[in-house]
Amino acid sequence: MMKKIEEAAAFIRQHGIDNPEIGIILGTGLGNLVNKVDVEISLDYKDIPHFPVSTVETHSGKLLYGTLGGKKVVVMNGRFHFYEGYSLQQVTFPVRVMKLLGVETLLVSNAAGAINLDMPKASLMIIDDHINMIPGNPLVGKNLDELGPRFPDMSCPYDPGLVKQMLQIAKQNQIDISTGVYVAWIGPSLETRAEYRFIKTMGADAVGMSTVPEVIVANHMGMKVAAVSVITDHCDPDNLEPANIDNIIANAMRAEQQLVTLFSQLIEKL
Repeated sequence: MMKKIEEAAAFIRQHGIDNPEIGIILGTGLGNLVNKVDVEISLDYKDIPHFPVSTVETHSGKLLYGTLGGKKVVVMNGRFHFYEGYSLQQVTFPVRVMKLLGVETLLVSNAAGAINLDMPKASLMIIDDHINMIPGNPLVGKNLDELGPRFPDMSCPYDPGLVKQMLQIAKQNQIDISTGVYVAWIGPSLETRAEYRFIKTMGADAVGMSTVPEVIVANHMGMKVAAVSVITDHCDPDNLEPANIDNIIANAMRAEQQLVTLFSQLIEKL
C-alpha cells in the first residue's frame, strides 16, 4: 500500500502539484466551490496511478490544484464511497496521497439527511463528532507505521479550533448553521423508518454515506480536520416520504454558496 501511495504522489508532483497546504473533499451537489479556486492544474482520477474512479453521476472525478483564500489547495471534485464497491483502503487512498503531498489540514463536505428535524433543509451542520456504521475501518490490516500509530486517538476527530472559527464566520455572514453528530451509513439504499428511529436513538443529528473513513485516516496521519454537512432532506420516520434524489441535490445546491463562503473565509484565516 505504501508503495502505491508513493507512486501516486510522485505522479502528481511530476505534473506540478507540490506542497499544497490544504486538502478539500467535495460531496454530492457541492462541486461549484471549484469556481472560487484559481485552478492551475487539473488531473483526471483515471490518469493517476492506483486512484479509484468516481462512479456517482454528480461527482466529476478530478483532482484540482490552485489557490483559494491566498493558500495553495488541492481539491477532490468528487469522492469515493464504500457502496460503489471500493474497499475502505481505496476510499481513503487519496487522503493518504494528500498527506505525502504536504497537506496538513483537511476540509470535507457532504450531503446529509437530518435526523434532528430542528435543522432546516438547505442549511449547514458543522460535524463535531461521528458514529461509524459502515461495516469496517480503513485502518484494519497492517499498520502504515510511516504515516501514523497502530491505535490512533479519536477523542476529538474534528479540530475544535477549526469548528470555533467556522461558527464565527457563519455568525459574521448570517449563515444558518448548527453543530452535531454525523453517522455514516453503508448505502446506497436510503434508510427505512425503523433505521431512522435507530439512528436517532444512537444520538446522531444527520446521516450520510461518506466522510467518516476519510476522517479516520486523516486523524491517523495527524491532520487537522473540519467537516460540514449540507442538510438536504428530513428523515422523519413518522412522516417519511419517498426519497427524491433530484430534490436532495437541489437542496445541496441551494446551500452551496453558504458552504463556499464558509470554506473560503476559513482558508483565509488558516
